[in-house]
Amino acid sequence: MNWLEVCEHPDLQDLPFKIELDETGKIIMSPTKVYHSVYQGEIIRLLFSLSKTGKALAECAIATRLGTKVADVAWASSERLKTIWSEVECSVAPELCVEVLSSTNTEAEMRTKRQLYFEKGAREVWICNTDGRLTFFNSENELPRSMLFPDFPERIAP
Repeated sequence: MNWLEVCEHPDLQDLPFKIELDETGKIIMSPTKVYHSVYQGEIIRLLFSLSKTGKALAECAIATRLGTKVADVAWASSERLKTIWSEVECSVAPELCVEVLSSTNTEAEMRTKRQLYFEKGAREVWICNTDGRLTFFNSENELPRSMLFPDFPERIAP
């Protein structure tokens, strides 16, 4: 199955799960809790307050070598948006990809997702823990704070 087929399949509409594809086209579903949605909304709100250019995206599908991965939140510059606007899944990652951890996520899974997003052109990847604490990464290492959004807080209040 490819991402377009997932998006258009009537049985997969309005599911209360996040859907991704692995490298074989197999659907991977993971349920989300309320805190997950709250953190997504807060991250988007803060990104809009800190940037007058570009757009924040919720549930952004990105084509990777290991299938379609969906960043919980992403931010793309106006220039990057010109490339991905009409795509079913992003051929190039937005400059920022954010993952909000769920209880089922593993450290290895997050390392792999970071690597995949960087391979597709992300400049930063953020991980939001279940307590709202953020960890910022560039392609080389962990950062003390975001370079793209230096005023972004290190923790989101619930």
